[in-house]
Formats: sequence, structure tokens, C-alpha cells
Amino acid sequence: MPQESPVTSSGRKKNLSTAHGSLTMWAMAILIITSILSMRGLPSEAKYGVQSIFFYLFAAAVFLLPFALVCAELASTYTKSGGLYRWVSEAFGPKLGWLSMFLEWQTIVIWFPTVLMFAAASLAYMFWPESFDEALASNKIYTLVIALLVYWLSTWNAFRGQKSANILSTYGGLVGTIIPGAVLIILGIVYLLAGKPVHLDHMPFFPDFSNIDTIVLAASIFLFYAGMEIQAVHVNDMSNPAKDFPKAVFVAIIVIVLVYSIGTLVIGVVIPSKDIDLLQSLLVAYKALWQSFGLGWLGNVMALFIMFGVIGQVSALVTGPSTGLMAVAQSGYLPRGLQKVNKNNANVPILLVQGAFVSLLLLLLIVLPTVEAAYQIMSQMATIIYLVMVIIIYAAFIRLRRTQPNKTRGYKVPGGDFGKWVVCGLGIVGALLALVLSYLPPSQIATGSPAMYVGIIVVGVGIIIALPLVIYHFRKPDWRNPDAHFYPFDWQIEGRKPDAVSKWPAGYEPTEEQVEAAESDCIACHASDKLH
Repeated sequence: MPQESPVTSSGRKKNLSTAHGSLTMWAMAILIITSILSMRGLPSEAKYGVQSIFFYLFAAAVFLLPFALVCAELASTYTKSGGLYRWVSEAFGPKLGWLSMFLEWQTIVIWFPTVLMFAAASLAYMFWPESFDEALASNKIYTLVIALLVYWLSTWNAFRGQKSANILSTYGGLVGTIIPGAVLIILGIVYLLAGKPVHLDHMPFFPDFSNIDTIVLAASIFLFYAGMEIQAVHVNDMSNPAKDFPKAVFVAIIVIVLVYSIGTLVIGVVIPSKDIDLLQSLLVAYKALWQSFGLGWLGNVMALFIMFGVIGQVSALVTGPSTGLMAVAQSGYLPRGLQKVNKNNANVPILLVQGAFVSLLLLLLIVLPTVEAAYQIMSQMATIIYLVMVIIIYAAFIRLRRTQPNKTRGYKVPGGDFGKWVVCGLGIVGALLALVLSYLPPSQIATGSPAMYVGIIVVGVGIIIALPLVIYHFRKPDWRNPDAHFYPFDWQIEGRKPDAVSKWPAGYEPTEEQVEAAESDCIACHASDKLH
């Protein structure tokens, strides 16, 4: 997430968190893998059996790879703080930049209920016998109480500062994702070699696209692959980003696709497709695998590991998005009361607002027919919101190639204009396809009334997109934090509109005087109520 860096007296940013050149190609690959890889969503794709490999490869080709290349170019070109907010604002101005930043935050907010429901299911599967586990994990009241408890305890921990949250997230990533992922794959291979029963449905490799409602669940893979825009901002911590970042991306993609594909197939091997539950089947798979070797109790231990991993994930993401949002909000997009931090530098007001959003979303458990249906609707809403942001970033990339053709780019999408249109065309078409599919109820699970299901998604997405635009319209000059110094955009320094073509020659870098003059103009605009 983009965060404001400390500033010098002239307003220049210093990145004190990571020294330039300290991040190797392998370190960047691991960073991408650990931030994207999650075991939670595997059951939804296991319903497709062997077809899941097609969907994983398809989404990697039309989303993960092109989006990674675009983010790599943007991150290595616009190296000042701000991340995607800076990329979009350089192209379209701060209104759409603020919208994109808000949508990224809301993607995580909507994602929270899904992972919290999974946490409740994981906790349920730590007990005996399995029939009790299944009944408890399917209970709405139990799921709601545990989800709220886990979230607010994580928020309370975040009040204690980022260091406390980082400890949980670090160990949670190791114990709750890396170890369970390795165990699942190894157990699956041993299971097959031992000649155990195989329940994997004999589906064709290519799906039947004539039945659209049967491939809705596959759209969630796009959200599985989310996060590339977050890690791309670290590209300038590499000694040779033009060469090493693309390598890191390709290594990460291979590992991610392999782990997702093999892990999904393992679930399909031990659980028949008709019996797969989106929340419980990963935990059931661990139990079934261990039971086949006479060690069923280890399935309960794996549930404990996964539960700890979920807590680590929630702990890491409770603070990250809100910190990025506040860094941008300090430029005048949220009231000063929401920008306050406590003695541990935790932004308590935004964390409380975020918690209110999450708690309200969790109440969908009451109106939807099953916990599984609530889980799926949250996943689809998060996918839609994220893909809207992705399409905005593609559009920003295309415009910036036109308006700033001479800008020095640490890494450039290969192929010139042809490569640009192939990569962006592929990415935008893939994102639009997944976005449209995400509005439909899937045929594989019971979601209740289709009208209510689709209506909740349409209304929810509409509110989330409209809210930041309303906030932007009614913003006030005194919302700007006078102690926050955000490096001006190139079009501000050059004195042009965002859609005008830059006159700067190749390799030009603005002087300190030009930057300071642009910063003064921005402050004057805020003071006169002419915000950007």
C-alpha cells in the first residue's frame, strides 16, 4: 500500500524503510508470492476439477501477466510516493486517483468478511467429531460472532502499532499459508502414489462457455491474483529493476499458478465435486488426507495452523490499506478528524470506520440463505470493485504513454505501441469478462433469490463507487494537513493539464525550484478552495 515517507524541509521524500538496491530478484519474487498466494479460495475452483487448471492459466495469461507488466512500468516510471494514486492522478487528475485509492481500500474491506468466515470455519474444524465441525461451521450466528471477534481483536492489536501487527502477520504467513500449502501438496502426491481412491470428476479440460452460470466461480481467480499493484511500488528498491523485476514476476507467476493448480486438484481428488463446500472443503480435505494414513487428528492440527494464518492475514491487512488511504487523504480528501493517529502512530478513526464497514457487511449472513452464499457474494463484490480499479489503471497507462512519451521508464512493456495495445487489450478484455460474470449467481451453490443476490451486488457496488466521488465533491480546504508534503505531479510542476502532452525532453528532471513552486501553488489552491 502506498504510504507517505518522511520529508525533508524542501518537501522531498526519503524512503527510509528499504535502501535502494537491497531487494534482490528472488526477494521480490517471494514478496509477490506471499502477498498473493492464499489457500482459502481453492475449494471454489476445485468444483471444476481438471478444468480449474484451464481457468488458472487463462486468468494468469489475461490478467496476472499483463497487469504485472503494466504495474512494473508505472512503478519504475513514477517513483515518488503514492503508488496507484500517483499513477492514476498523473493521467487523469486527483479525482480518479482518489477514486482508485478508495476502491483499493474497499476491496480489502469487502474481502475481510470472506476471510473472517473462513476463520470461523477453521476454528470449528479444530474440534471433534467432523459432524459437529460441519454443523458449527454452517451456523450463521456462530460464524457472525467469531468473525466479529477475530476482526475487532485484530483491530485492537493494530491500535498498539504496526510492529505488533507485523509480528502476527509474519508468523501467520509462515504457519498458516506456507506450511499448510506444502503439506497439502505433499500429502496429495503421497495419497496418489499410495493408490488411494480418486474422486476427481472427469471433466473436459475446456469449459462449456454456453452455460455462463457454471463458470461464475472461476471469475474469483482474478481476485486470487490481486495485489500486483501493491508490490510493484517496491520496484525501486531493486538494484536493476528493468532486468530483475520482470524476472521476479515470471518466477512468482509460475510458483503461484503451480501451487494453486496442484492444491485445487488435491481437494478434487479427495472430495467429490458435488460435496465441495466453499468454506469447509479445504479443512475437510486435510482431514481426509490424514485419515487415509490413520492420522486423522492431524487434520485438526492443520485447522489450527490455518486459523493462525488467517489471523496473521487479517492483522497485516487491517492496518495496511487504512495507512495508504490516510496518506492520500492528508492531501485534503478526508476530514482532519479522520486523520488523527494515537501514540503508536495507528490511525484509530479510519480503523473504526473500516471496522464499521466490515461489521455491516457481515450482517449479510442474516439475510442470505447460507454462510456459503454470504461468502460467495462478498467474494464477487470484492472482485468487481478490484477489477474497476484495474481497468482505471490500464486506462492511466495508455494515457501516460501518450501524454508523457519522453518520461524515463525504468522498465517498459516490450513491443512499442503494438506491445502496449496487445497487453492492455488482453488485460482489459479479461477484466471486463470477469467483471460481468461476477454479477451473476453461480449455479454450483444455493444463493436464494437470484433477484436479491444480484440486487445486493448492484446496490453494494454502486454505493462503494459513488461514496468517494461524493466525498471528493464536498471536500473542504481545511481538510488538507499542512504538515503533509506530497510530491507534486509532473503536470503540476510543468504547469499543464493532465490530458495535455508534456513538452519536457527525454530524460528531463525538474529542478528543486520548480518542485517547490508547484508545491506552493498546490497549497495556495487549497487555501483558496480551488482544490486541484
